[in-house]
Amino acid sequence: MSTFDITEHSHRRFNQLLGEWVLVSPHRSKRPWQGQQETTEKDSRPAFDPTCYLCPGNVRANGEKNPDYPSTFVFVNDFAALQAESPSGSFEKQGLLRAESERGICKVICFSPRHDLTLSDMETTEIRKVVDLWQEQYLELGALEEIGYVQIFENKGSVMGSSNPHPHGQIWAQSSVPGEPAKETEQQEAYFQQHGRSLLSDYLALELEEKTRLVVENEHFVALVPFWAVWPFETIVIPRRHFGHLGQITDEEKDAYADTMKRLSSVYDKLFNTSFPYSAGIHQSPTDGKDYPGWHLHMHFYPPLLRSATVKKFMVGYELMADPQRDITPESAADRLRGLL
Repeated sequence: MSTFDITEHSHRRFNQLLGEWVLVSPHRSKRPWQGQQETTEKDSRPAFDPTCYLCPGNVRANGEKNPDYPSTFVFVNDFAALQAESPSGSFEKQGLLRAESERGICKVICFSPRHDLTLSDMETTEIRKVVDLWQEQYLELGALEEIGYVQIFENKGSVMGSSNPHPHGQIWAQSSVPGEPAKETEQQEAYFQQHGRSLLSDYLALELEEKTRLVVENEHFVALVPFWAVWPFETIVIPRRHFGHLGQITDEEKDAYADTMKRLSSVYDKLFNTSFPYSAGIHQSPTDGKDYPGWHLHMHFYPPLLRSATVKKFMVGYELMADPQRDITPESAADRLRGLL
């Protein structure tokens, strides 16, 4: 029997943040593709779209008029998934049927007044203003007694469910801690209790030593393809300093964060010569009043593209019924991204 080679043979990798496994099948990346083929969308948006409900001065569906904002703009989502005034209550039957009331606040953040931009098109100084607003909103919403977690995220591209191409993201603040951050809380706190250090600090030190999965780095942040990545060109952005939430970030770190997002989003766009779609989100410590010394802020980027601008990774079959699975290794994905810097 041949010797196991992590670059050639199927294997499982453990996701330290979630406590879950992902199946990696490097040999499958060599198979010919005979699946879905699509044409690339041509992106030729105007700087201002009079029909866009996010552009400055336009009227939204609820009749409110946007201000002529010069940089960023935030407002409560007109079609919010969570409602601040939902009544308290629960439902239970024989221990099998359970439901609980959930309160929350959903906001929309416009990154720029320009309809035709994305993060990769924006200047780093403009992205810094987005980071400032993220920090402001985290502190404001997290200070509310009824809010236990603040989820900041962006869906870029129609394939990721974005209903409007205007550069924007969202914030959903809710009373409970949702599933993914809850798993990460458990893993990080357990690691900190055992080692006295943050899980991501030790993990980042190992990645900086190996260098094979690094993509973008500066003085304060590192973007890399995680060892346990599920999506083909998934990345995680980790601050070098251990801190739990945006309320603890310094001005220098905010500049570096903006620089990292600018460079990473630009690399993505170069990969398949397209405006690269993704879902991205910041994970940080809950705001439920408890102490979380193990929490280490980070940001996930989950892009769906696999082989080209038109060939996507679909979570079907085994992925839905068993475990996540990927073909190209995280190391080869990082090498391709890093080569575009």
